[in-house]
Order: sequence, then structure tokens, then C-alpha cells
Amino acid sequence: MEHKIVTFGEVLLRLTPPGYLKLSQTNMFAATFGGSETNCAVSLAHFGLKSEFVTRFPKNDIADACLAELRSHGIETANIVFGGERLGLYYYENPASQRVSKVVYDRANSSFATLQPGMIDWHTVFQGATWFHWSGIGPGLSQGIADATREAIEVARKMGLKVSCDLNYRKNLWQYGKSAQEIMQPMLALTDVLFGTGSEYKVVYGVEPVAFKARSAEESIDLDRYQRFFEATSAKAGADKKLFLALRNTLDANHHIFTGLVWADGKMIKARTHAIEHVVDCVGVGDAFAAGMIYGLINYPGDDASALEFAVAAGTLKNTIYGDFNLVSAEEVVALMQSTGGESISR
Repeated sequence: MEHKIVTFGEVLLRLTPPGYLKLSQTNMFAATFGGSETNCAVSLAHFGLKSEFVTRFPKNDIADACLAELRSHGIETANIVFGGERLGLYYYENPASQRVSKVVYDRANSSFATLQPGMIDWHTVFQGATWFHWSGIGPGLSQGIADATREAIEVARKMGLKVSCDLNYRKNLWQYGKSAQEIMQPMLALTDVLFGTGSEYKVVYGVEPVAFKARSAEESIDLDRYQRFFEATSAKAGADKKLFLALRNTLDANHHIFTGLVWADGKMIKARTHAIEHVVDCVGVGDAFAAGMIYGLINYPGDDASALEFAVAAGTLKNTIYGDFNLVSAEEVVALMQSTGGESISR
């Protein structure tokens, strides 16, 4: 069976000062495109799956450049709609040592932010599709996008698609008078697979997360506490859902410890822990994990352990790629899954 995954969200133009300059120091920016659901679509295409991205663009040269970029990665764009005035953008300041990264959004009144239900023909979009992926970023922007997302999920369910969600809570986005819990819970009730961090699960379901403080790949973690976290979250989310959890400890800007867990059918599985000692760009790591999760569940049916290992390895590799997009193949991810840590040059 050929799988086709549809993702829905906003593309942003990312402006980054060169090197490790602060925003206040620079008069130059590197311009790249990105956005959570876009990043997922790019990853899935590079993994070899049929991938379509749906959004709303303005009619201008910046949108044309973005379309060309998406198509260069093999992503289907035929169902993108047009309208509104502008593409959203964000400024990103690279982290360095103990200085954390900084993001400044400029996305108010973008073409996507002013999207309304009924603007996208979801029945047409989902023809031939098998999977729909959304995230909490869109519903955080406006009631209109929240309603359009609910519309998409309901059509996807009726048409028999698997539905997944990256919780993707961004507190600065929820400014239109509704809480993430109020908006997200009814949509998550119609969603099969969830991904997020502990703090994001807490926002939606109110369960206290377990702090991840591992300082090396070899350090063990208290799995009993995570078991209780999943039991409490599953009781609120629904026992039929697969719950993926990303665990990251940032020791400094260049040194991260990364792993993940999955809860399905009343059982918890932990992935291998990776120590990333030279982080190139950590933007989009969660999106790479989510794309790896989708690929893993499709390509390792009935084997949640392998699906999780693929997802964590994909997220690990994204730390080595500049920009929002994870430009690695499924073969590269599998090589990391199967590695013992001593590999060097591949000849």
C-alpha cells in the first residue's frame, strides 16, 4: 500500500544573523524557510514517502520562492490556497555556550493567520491520502485556524485517514481569548497519535511532567516515574492513543542529551539515549522526531520500539543540519539506529 501524508500549517521566513551575533549586532540576515508542519513534510519526502503540504500563501515573490523551495524537496503543493497580504516571518538568534537561543515572531495578520474554515476543500485534499498531521501552533494563532483544523480532522476521520498531532504549545501565540486546553482537547479526542514534551502534555491534560536531567547517554532514568506519567495522561487522553514523548537535556548550546518514550496499549518503551556534543542547529528537532514517528509507524507496523528508535535517531540527526529542514534520508537514520558509536567515515 502506498502511503501519502498530508501536513497542514504555516511556512515562515526565518531570518538569522550570521554566526553567533545577537539581533542587536547585525545588519545582515541569512534567509531560510521553515515551520513545524513544513519541516515534517520535508522530512517525510526525504525519507521517501509521498508528502503533501497544505497552507495559505499570499500572491507575491516571497511566496513564489517558498513554493519553489517546497517543490525542490519533492513535496506536493497543488492544494495550497492563496489570499491575504503577507508571509509570516521570525527572527532567530543562535545560542552560544550558556546563552540560549532567541526567537522574535512577526506573523500577525499573515495569510495563514487569517485563514478561515471553508477556504480549503479537505475532501479534495485527502483523496488518495492515508495520514493527516497537524500541530498546536495553528490553533494557537486564531479561532479561524482552530476551526479550519477541526474541519480538516473531522473530514480526515470520515475518510479513514490516520491522524497525528504534535502538541507544539507556544504560549506567546495564544492571544485570542481561548486556552490551549479548551481548543485542543476536542481535536485531540479525534487524533490517533500524539507527540510532545512533558510540559506540552501538562498544558493540555494537566499531568505534572517528569524532569529529564540525564547528563550522559549512559545515565539511567527513573522509568517508574515516567510510567506513572503515562498512566495519568493516558487516562485523560484515551487508552486507544499512542503517546510519544521527547526528552532533551540541554547541558549547553553545543551539548544535548536526547531520547524518547512511547506509550501504547498500556506499555511503555524507551529508546536509546544519544549524546549530541556538537549541535549545529536545534530548530526543528521536534518536527524531525514527529516525522520520524510517522515514518516509523508506517514502516515498522506492530513494532513501536523500532518506530520510536527511528524517530529519536531522526531527531538526533537534525541537530547536525543547519536550518529548519532535516535533510537526511531514511537510510542515514537507520544507520544511526544500528550504529554502535564507533563509526567514522562511510566509504
